[in-house]
Amino acid sequence: MSDDQQLRRSKEQQTADISEAQIAVHWPEEDYFSPSATFIAQANLTDTSVFERFSLDRSPDCFREFADLLDWYQRWEKTLDTSNPPFWRWFVGGKLNACFNCVDRHLAKHKNKTAIHFVPEPEHETVQHITYQELFVRVNEFAALLRDFCGLKAGDRVTLHMPMVAELPITMLACARLGVIHSQVFSGFSGKACADRVVDSESRVLITMDAYYRAGKLLDHKEKADIAAAESAKDAHKVDKVLIWQRHPGKYSSPTKLVEGRDVIVNDLLRKYRGKRVEPAHMPAEAPLFLMYTSGTTGKPKGCQHSIGGYLAYVTWTSKYIQDIHPEDVYWCMADIGWITGHSYIVYGPLALGASSVVYEGVPTHPDAGRPWRIAEDLDVNIFHTSPTAIRALRRDGPDEPAKYNYRFKHMTTVGEPIEPAVWKWYHKMVGKGEAVIVDTWWQTENGGFLCSTVPAIHKMKPGSAGPGIPGIHPVIYDDEGKELPAGSGKAGNICIRNPWPGGFQTIWKDPDRFVAQYYARYCKDRKSKDWRDWPYMAGDGAVQAADGYYRILGRIDDVINVAGHRLGTKELESAALLVDEVAEAAVVPAADEIKGKVPDLYVSLKPGLQASKEIANRISAAIVSEIGAIARPRQVIIVPDMPKTRSGKIMRRVLAAISNHQNPGDVSTLANPEIVDKIKELVK
Repeated sequence: MSDDQQLRRSKEQQTADISEAQIAVHWPEEDYFSPSATFIAQANLTDTSVFERFSLDRSPDCFREFADLLDWYQRWEKTLDTSNPPFWRWFVGGKLNACFNCVDRHLAKHKNKTAIHFVPEPEHETVQHITYQELFVRVNEFAALLRDFCGLKAGDRVTLHMPMVAELPITMLACARLGVIHSQVFSGFSGKACADRVVDSESRVLITMDAYYRAGKLLDHKEKADIAAAESAKDAHKVDKVLIWQRHPGKYSSPTKLVEGRDVIVNDLLRKYRGKRVEPAHMPAEAPLFLMYTSGTTGKPKGCQHSIGGYLAYVTWTSKYIQDIHPEDVYWCMADIGWITGHSYIVYGPLALGASSVVYEGVPTHPDAGRPWRIAEDLDVNIFHTSPTAIRALRRDGPDEPAKYNYRFKHMTTVGEPIEPAVWKWYHKMVGKGEAVIVDTWWQTENGGFLCSTVPAIHKMKPGSAGPGIPGIHPVIYDDEGKELPAGSGKAGNICIRNPWPGGFQTIWKDPDRFVAQYYARYCKDRKSKDWRDWPYMAGDGAVQAADGYYRILGRIDDVINVAGHRLGTKELESAALLVDEVAEAAVVPAADEIKGKVPDLYVSLKPGLQASKEIANRISAAIVSEIGAIARPRQVIIVPDMPKTRSGKIMRRVLAAISNHQNPGDVSTLANPEIVDKIKELVK
């Protein structure tokens, strides 16, 4: 047998012993952190029997408790309709309105209370404090404009391409009032990306803004609307009207000219609708509230269709009991409303509870890393919600900044990706000042709201672990053959949810076959069954469950590097790199290797003021070997001046992977820092 054949046989034997789903997990379990007695004393949820009430054998009827938090015009007749699996229909026969639940119902007690604190990026601009009464007036007037000027009615779709301004939730709520389905596109996306979503949703109206501030610059946003309309026309879809909000009312801030007969300045037209009131549409619970498109970095963007009743009940319950939001709280989710987190936990969840929700326009680290803590101090924010990406940036740019400001958080959320234990500990000690509880939540665009999290007054916290399924959610980890992996086995697989839940999306807009194939087909026990127990939901994430029942999420199944048959989770490698004190950010990508198939390349950026050196690179490599083993040793450690990032701050690993494999990284013009790509290429050469 030749050397090549022996090597191939050896690799085949190694791979044969390892299920594709079973990622090797070397992460040590961290010590627990307990919630403070002060927090527990005021918490919304301290009753441990909640998990009995929401046990698997009480599903789906237990979710009536979620819907009871809402006001209904007509109560539902059936909690869950499973007649056409897996297209679940929640609270069938019920009628309600999302806008009424987020605005009107609070007026009797809270009309003079702030609903939205809008914080402009320029610090010299005044913060806007929009009361529930003012929100009611502005939403009604804009709803009247959409109905009477645009001719919109329940079931129509409207695309929003708006930045983080107060007018965005106003626009969403006005659509919801009419039963119009809104599709908000992240403002950092290009005009072409916006067009893809306009065409797919068949929107005839595009709502945008002339300009907005980002990193100290007033960006021309209107030009993207022109590109979106032009690109839509190439797909034989006409945008009839473009409604443009003014960033500075009374002044047009874009150099891009208006298109006659199509473009309308909202601020001018609204004068005709002063004092108008629109009766909220009595909508069926299972009617769509909005479409939320995935980013579409691979293939066609997916329009996740979320319902009114199930979705709103789910985000209201989870906002109250997992984020501990009371009406008197000032709550700040530092996400973007262009993502599902912003829909669920800036707009619909907090406002349904009558809380005050902060909307911040700009970059968290502009003009410096103290900005978030000044905002928190000025507004007396007591609940804070952000992503590991933002936490790492704040830790890198201003590790000691939080201590300079007089604010107190009772509760902090992290969301969007797994958070490394070292970063979690900084978040707890410095941002939370050792007092705030942290919930490390796991969920996805498709899920509507949190799936896994500790209940903050009941569970101890464990850095790096999302915790158990929240009440009513019953996760399971399967290998590729559908065999359940036991807790504490140290083996990871595909995390799935055994049961339907109200926040889950209804379908992919206009693509039901893809919905079934991508999320339900793999582990379906019987395609003809109408029993929901036969249709587990597959999330597409790898996970491992510790002996205590807590889940650690390892990232997307496709974010796994198969090194000579050993499947290594990239997040685990990145976490090990962050144990080296000098490292601010880390990103692992697979590089092709003739012998091992794939090997990890590790890109790191250092904390400000530090210079790259061979000594630091060697210590980083040694840390990974020490934490995980020699199999995980990076092929190379590349210290870069910055990572290629999206406008929302996410590291674009596909660009780094292309550089490592000497491939074309593709269009990088939409990155926040496209110039960094050529610098990294030079380093890799």
